[in-house]
Parts: sequence; C-alpha cells; structure tokens
Amino acid sequence: MSRRSLLVAGGAVAATVSAAGGATAQAGEKKPPQGSGNGGDSRRARIDVHHHFTAPAWVDWAEREGLVRREELLWWARWDLDSTLALMDRVGIATAVLNPTMQDRYRSAAQAREGLTVVFEAMSGLMAAHPGRFAVLAPAVLDHPEVTTWALRRAYDDLGAVGVSVKANYNGVYLGDPAYDRFLAELDDRAAVLFTHPLDLPGGPPGVPTVPGIPNFMCDFLLDTTRAAVNLIRTGTLDRHPHLSVVLPHAGGFLPQIATRMAAFGDFCTPPLDAARVRDHLHRFFYDTAGPLAPSGTLVATAGADRVLFGTDWPAASADVITGYTVPAVETDPAFTDQQRRGINRDSALRLMPALRRALR
Repeated sequence: MSRRSLLVAGGAVAATVSAAGGATAQAGEKKPPQGSGNGGDSRRARIDVHHHFTAPAWVDWAEREGLVRREELLWWARWDLDSTLALMDRVGIATAVLNPTMQDRYRSAAQAREGLTVVFEAMSGLMAAHPGRFAVLAPAVLDHPEVTTWALRRAYDDLGAVGVSVKANYNGVYLGDPAYDRFLAELDDRAAVLFTHPLDLPGGPPGVPTVPGIPNFMCDFLLDTTRAAVNLIRTGTLDRHPHLSVVLPHAGGFLPQIATRMAAFGDFCTPPLDAARVRDHLHRFFYDTAGPLAPSGTLVATAGADRVLFGTDWPAASADVITGYTVPAVETDPAFTDQQRRGINRDSALRLMPALRRALR
C-alpha cells in the first residue's frame, strides 16, 4: 500500500465542504428539511453507516511519530465531538458507525499496532461516554496482514465492531483479486460486513486531478468504487465467500448506471460474465446514500430499495450538504415509499448488522 499524502476516507462532495468553510462551523445551522415523505420515527433514529473518524488522540500520536503535520490536515481529518453530536442531533442520527481514517501511514507493523491501539482506545471511550451514539468498524491494514488479523480480533471481540473498512484498491490491485482471499476468508468466517471506500485512481500522483480542473472525488472516486464492484462480480468473490456482505459507498458509484451495459457486453470480460450472474450480484451488494445520493430510480430498479442504507460522509460532507442534499435525497425522492425510507434510515442497517443492536443498548 502506498503512503498517499491524502487518504480521504470520505467523499464525493468534498469541494462543497471546503467552499462552505468546513464542517465544524456549520453544524449548528438551519434545521434539516423534512421532505414530503413520512419515514416515521426512523427520521429521528437514523443510523449513519458512512461516518469518517479521525481520532484527535490519534492525530496527537501521529504528529509525535512524524506521520502527519497537523497544520496540513484538511477539514475531513479535523473530527471533533461537539460538532459531530450537533450534526447528528440536527438530522436525527441516533447512531454513527465510525470508520477510522488515515490507516495507511504506518512505517512498520509495530507502529501500526501502536497507532491502532490509540484508535481503538478513542473509539472505546466514545462508546462508553455516549452509549448508543457510536458503533465502530475495524480498519484493515493490508500492508501488515498479521496486524490486520490482530486488529480484527481486537475490534470485534473487545469493541463489538459491526463491520470492516477497506479501500477499493491497494496499489492498483482491486478487491476481487485472489490476493485478497486470505483476508476475505477471515471476514467470511465472521460473516462480516465489508465497507469499501474509493480514493484516487491508480497510476497518478496522489491528490493530483486526473483531468485538470476536475477534482478526483467528483468522478474518479465513483469509478474506483465501480471498478472494485465489477471485479468482485467478475471473479465470483461473493460466491467464494458466501457469508460476506459488501457495502458500496456513494450508491455504488456508476454500477447501477452500467448494469445493462455489463449484461450486454459481459462476454468481453475474462472470464465472461453472463447477464444472469450480473443481475444476481447487483442484488447482493448494499449501497449507501452518501455522496449525496442522485435520483434513485435506477438504483431501486437495479438493486432494490431494501439494499440501500443511510450514510452522510461526515465530516467530508458539511452539515449544509447533508441537510440540503443528502437527507432530502432520501426524504423527497418519489422512487422510495415511506416503508422503504424507514428501511433506509434504520431498519435495513439493523438487519444487515445484528451487532448494531448490542451497540444501541
């Protein structure tokens, strides 16, 4: 795994956040629009499955270790509790699933274990201080397989992790490649939920736009997710690991929009993809609403509304983006029924991740 200078474990709306002045200053602004839908109590009890967490204690530790320079951190790495709780209360998020960021910066296995210990202690402290408000994902450190095995055990057994976080590709090797089979077998043994996340496309300098003037998170991030999803389908990964569930961020990137294209041209893949296999796998992924979600007719027709989970991309997405775009995209889209909105906001996450019920107690 390369040590990219900007691991943006967050989202497709980053420029809007930056232009709006960052997340913290906006968390107390105008009330969220309620939309025309009636999601019932679920609108006040949402579960946010796409919430990036840079532990302040980890930043202190990483700066001492020479891994980061605090003044160079962008807004998405400046997570703080007060603005987070303000945002959650503002949009009715009962529980946020914390996805630790910047876990590809370690120089050695020993340093990775030390850094992850700081992260785990921070997440444990948050859950203890704010019961029911936070759940956690286990971060995978695939540069150091033995550390990843230790981290999975620590996160699941000690913190009650509800899933695992991993990037769409490492050094240009995408999820679905057999190189990941040992790691995925560990997850399959736990019937784990794997949350993927995109970054810059392989081959270019970190953080440099592939197309001048177009930030990579605008298009390239979505393609990164799409490539991973198509490769997972092509290689039959979910067949080899049948107890594994995969959540694709940002509504699956471009995957729903190219579903028919995949079915039509699957014979050109190696090995060939038949249309039935494509349709089957599109209904086996889960998709979150972070990004924010585009009009959802194609996603619902492709995958089904019961595969859609609420996600915000906080703090990469500002409070104004979340209240002005993300929440209305769920609440006002005619593609969703009121019952489906309840599933998106809360119920589907609880079905997918039974461990969440323990976190909510």
